[in-house]
Amino acid sequence: MLFTTSAFFMSRLFIAEKPSLGRAIAAGLAKPQKNQQGYIECGNGDIVTWCIGHLLEQVEPDAYDDKYKSWRMEHLPIVPDQWQLRPRKASSKQLTVIRKLLKNATQIVHAGDPDREGQLLVDEVLDYLKLSKTKKAATQRLLISDLNLPAVKRALTSMRSNQEFIPLSISALARSRADWLYGMNMTRAYTLLGQRGGYQGVLSVGRVQTPVLGLVTRRDEEIANFVPKAYYTLDALIPYQNDQLNDGVPFDIRAKWKPSDACQPWQDEEGRVLNLKLVENVAQRIANQPATVTKAENKETKQNAPLPYSLSSLQIDAAKRYGLSAQQVLDACQALYEKHKLITYPRSDSRHLPKDHYKQREQVCAAIGNNDKQLSTAVTKADFSLKSRAWNDSKVDAHHAIIPTPKSSSSAGLSGYEEKVYHLIARQYLMQFYPAAVYAEAELVFDIAGGVFVAKGKQMLFAGWRVLLGKVQSQNSDDDVASKVPPLSKGEVHTCREGEIKHRMTEPPKHFTEATLLQAMTGIARFVEDKELKKILRDTDGLGTEATRAGILDTLFKRQLLTRNGKSIHASEAGRGLIHALPNEATYPDMTAHWEFQLQGMTEKTHAYRPFMSELEIKVTNFMQGVQQGPVPESLRTLKSPAKPQFKRKRKAKKS
Repeated sequence: MLFTTSAFFMSRLFIAEKPSLGRAIAAGLAKPQKNQQGYIECGNGDIVTWCIGHLLEQVEPDAYDDKYKSWRMEHLPIVPDQWQLRPRKASSKQLTVIRKLLKNATQIVHAGDPDREGQLLVDEVLDYLKLSKTKKAATQRLLISDLNLPAVKRALTSMRSNQEFIPLSISALARSRADWLYGMNMTRAYTLLGQRGGYQGVLSVGRVQTPVLGLVTRRDEEIANFVPKAYYTLDALIPYQNDQLNDGVPFDIRAKWKPSDACQPWQDEEGRVLNLKLVENVAQRIANQPATVTKAENKETKQNAPLPYSLSSLQIDAAKRYGLSAQQVLDACQALYEKHKLITYPRSDSRHLPKDHYKQREQVCAAIGNNDKQLSTAVTKADFSLKSRAWNDSKVDAHHAIIPTPKSSSSAGLSGYEEKVYHLIARQYLMQFYPAAVYAEAELVFDIAGGVFVAKGKQMLFAGWRVLLGKVQSQNSDDDVASKVPPLSKGEVHTCREGEIKHRMTEPPKHFTEATLLQAMTGIARFVEDKELKKILRDTDGLGTEATRAGILDTLFKRQLLTRNGKSIHASEAGRGLIHALPNEATYPDMTAHWEFQLQGMTEKTHAYRPFMSELEIKVTNFMQGVQQGPVPESLRTLKSPAKPQFKRKRKAKKS
């Protein structure tokens, strides 16, 4: 049977974000089907088409005024009166396909990816193609996070009104325009300043990339300027003997001195004691003195399995274990999701799962056992009666944690990176069906000559989920907690034989690696002093989003503002020069925190688009005035121009 769009009544038009998602949706719709150029016709009249990522892009400044083709300081700031989009050259053909299909559609289904960017991606196409208000109001939203057929069919039965997600789209639109307004003006301004100082390269500035660059620059300089200082620790050695411990051989309880508030003048900000005479004085005072137990605590503690992965937590673990970059992990995830259909939607910031997914646990784990032979034994030992804290509907909305799908597939088709990333995702999911790790913890607090001394010990009793990590501490380890912190009672009195002083030196912080820089981006709140901003950054999950962090780091490397030295990441000379030239406000995460707070507020209808953009326009104008009125910063006067990348001419691929 031959279908054409003019020969049948089209009931619904599904617009997916990518062709792979479009094909997955079509597989869940009526047969027979026919593939056309840029869309699929289904047996009941439904049509499935797709975008190819963003079909539209912000226009360049010269589209607003031809004079902006030249970068000139007096033209800044450039603030569009009416924002414009244009079709991307590579995807204008697909936009024409969607335009024609929209004319015949009676019902539109938005099937962008389940995140802020995916929402805007399709919404902006509908707006650009001037979809009628009636059709727009009736548009439905299809949320798919698993491309396998059963999951797609379930999603098709639970579509929602697209109107529910308009705030998400407004937030993404504000972010896109704000990034253009801030990044384009600041990049032009500081590139022009650099040119005045003789630097022949682009000094790009962005609301997220620049605070990240600032973070690395300040860490590099902290290490370079670090001056080691001597500090001192003191342990009270308290002899102890018990027939039940150490075969009755005496041993020393080692209790660490906890300096009182009176010692603060001789401590650094980390609480380390810098005055040797003070420590020697305390050591003399406690020698051969009674050591009275003021607190004795023995308890068992449990450590539950870590939650399944969000994209950032996966990127951090993959960087630590395999040395993979954030971009390599994202690329592997996209292939596992779109090509192999072995994992759920990867650009997720959630680490929780809907309760309904719990029903699939045995099928998912069976697939893991088939797809990853390293985990096949672990699957057989999983306890499917367990239900971890991962299953929590209140913490899941459009998308959930990244987990394996129930699809079984030969791993022979996976690349090395894909195998590694799948293994991590699968192992993290399996942990949800293993019991908690159990530890014995003990603490003794002694009063010796008026000073406080603390002895602590911890020992694993039962590995639980930690067996999946390998190298688990033996339950019969020589590192027995009782041999460090024996079971004493409050009020017992022993004797401190002596105080043992250790001479130590402070060490500089370590250079950032891919893993620690991602951790810093997700946990950026700890780099901020302002309590309100700390809360905002914790609530909004730090600098950038799950979907953008890999691209931000990639951009900084490509623009030669960051460099790699083995695993260490450093700011380049140009990167350092740019950070020192910019106002502090642009190089710290504080401004980004305010942005993210308002952008998140737009999705929750607590903040509005217009005030946000108006405030930003004023800020950018003030920045431009400062640049125009000031001299070329000293840090931009001595920069060496970047080496030009060497491009090899690519051979034309043979047609197959």
